[in-house]
Amino acid sequence: MTGHLLSVRDLRVGFGKVPEDNEVVHGVDFDLTAGETLAIVGESGSGKSVTAMSVNRLIGYSGGRILGGSMMFTRSDGTQVDLAALDEPALEKIRGRDIGMIFQEPMTSLNPVLTIGTQIEESFRLHHGMSGAGARVAAREALERVRIPDAERRLANAPHQLSGGMLQRVMIAIALAAQPRLLIADEPTTALDVTIQAQIMGLLAEMKRETDTGLIFITHDIGLVAGLADRIMVMQHGKVVEQGAIDAVLDDPQHDYTKHLLNAVPHFSDGKSVRRDHSRDGKSGRALDVKGLTVRFPVRAGLLRRARSNVHAVEDVSFDLMQGETLAVVGESGSGKSTTARAILGLVNATRGEITADKTGLGSADKPVQMVFQNPNASLNPRLTIAQILAEPLKAVGRHIDEAARARMVELLERVELPADSLPRYPHEFSGGQRQRLCIARSLMLNPSVLVLDEAVSALDVSVQARVLDLLADLQREFGLAYLFVSHDMAVVERIAHRIAVLYAGQIVEMGSAASVLADPRHSYTKRLISAVPSIERRHMEFAIDTRSVPSLMRPAGFEPDTAPWVEHGPDHLARAEG
Repeated sequence: MTGHLLSVRDLRVGFGKVPEDNEVVHGVDFDLTAGETLAIVGESGSGKSVTAMSVNRLIGYSGGRILGGSMMFTRSDGTQVDLAALDEPALEKIRGRDIGMIFQEPMTSLNPVLTIGTQIEESFRLHHGMSGAGARVAAREALERVRIPDAERRLANAPHQLSGGMLQRVMIAIALAAQPRLLIADEPTTALDVTIQAQIMGLLAEMKRETDTGLIFITHDIGLVAGLADRIMVMQHGKVVEQGAIDAVLDDPQHDYTKHLLNAVPHFSDGKSVRRDHSRDGKSGRALDVKGLTVRFPVRAGLLRRARSNVHAVEDVSFDLMQGETLAVVGESGSGKSTTARAILGLVNATRGEITADKTGLGSADKPVQMVFQNPNASLNPRLTIAQILAEPLKAVGRHIDEAARARMVELLERVELPADSLPRYPHEFSGGQRQRLCIARSLMLNPSVLVLDEAVSALDVSVQARVLDLLADLQREFGLAYLFVSHDMAVVERIAHRIAVLYAGQIVEMGSAASVLADPRHSYTKRLISAVPSIERRHMEFAIDTRSVPSLMRPAGFEPDTAPWVEHGPDHLARAEG
């Protein structure tokens, strides 16, 4: 065991009143040396997160219990302790300082009533003895290091005022502040776009080089860890089915489940694999037309709370969307892509602009634009049956739930490949992928012409993700649906999009056919976005830290920015002029 930072042997974990009867992790063994990265991969329910949570003994707070095994950890002073046998006071001295954790869901990990600055400063106070102005400066620098714009202002924000991607970067800043010997990262980049993801991976790589920190990286994105991990461990049903050096496992997988995972991963191919089943030849009707959409949020200050400045979240965005077409809106966290989607749905008030949705394309829909959200768990009311959930859109427009409505429910359930007997069941009885299918079925109840899909597959396992994408393509062909597909995953965008709009700092900087934009990007930001896409084929590329400043979206009240002119680069390819 000497020489290992962490050595786990025969780890077994169970849940429930009698955990021995509900064992979910079965005899896991692995070693981790200082400065090494171990990637633990597998789909939901494979036991990868339970294994990681067991290392720092947080699994007890989730109702789990370690049933057997040892976890020998080498502390900074060279002493070895068995994490499985330590009492709570001893564990409290190790957590945070020696073993850091980056959780998958930042909204449940951050205190909603404390400012971001207070929560980051706490880490510097606890682990480095800082106080006052010193802790404040360190907190600001921590935010700047994870590429959050307007870091000084963000310190005063509460968690609900930041986007999901920004919150995840805050969590990473807090974990890195303690400079732990072992860092456990549980899907730390799931909510992040590729450029910020590349920055975070670069930060983690730099941290490893500078501090010799060991890293356990839990993910379902094998393409992401291919460029960072030294070793990989594949889990299925609570067991390790394959582990070894990263290149050996990826190039010559031995287990059928590993082969299945690798086949399901969307492979980015610079536009070679885009869909070509739709053309803008004028035969299809226009489903959505957006002109000059601008969204600004006032920043109030002073005793009378007057608007002293505005956050220019979306600035003069224009595009159209044809029936049967998918327009992917891509850009980094904070670029305005989700705000654009919400403004189209009326969930955010537009400062100005025109939004016209076709109400006649599919039978005079009451609500021609419907939305499928990122997290199916948060989108479905756990107290309602599936029948009640599907009935909600109809009730919202004043319709009665009659036999025709029930027939529509059954029809849509079958169309999203769920049995008709799902109607009396509750959301918790379905898997994550099935819940997202339910969300899609609900969005179709009012026969819309446009679906807005906001990161609709990012929370799904790769094989489930592939099936949902196939389903969306089938539904589009069958019903002539138009999709506004908001995503940070360029490999997924390549698979689903006909056209792409690239958003940067609230403005569209490039737009055109997916094949043209991905194969021949013209704007510098689009080039940066595409070059940062991780994949198995690009596994040896180095994640570099981009030191360029992120532009602030805050402007003085009354300020009207200039918009760079469009430059044409082909029949359906425009990019903003630069410099």
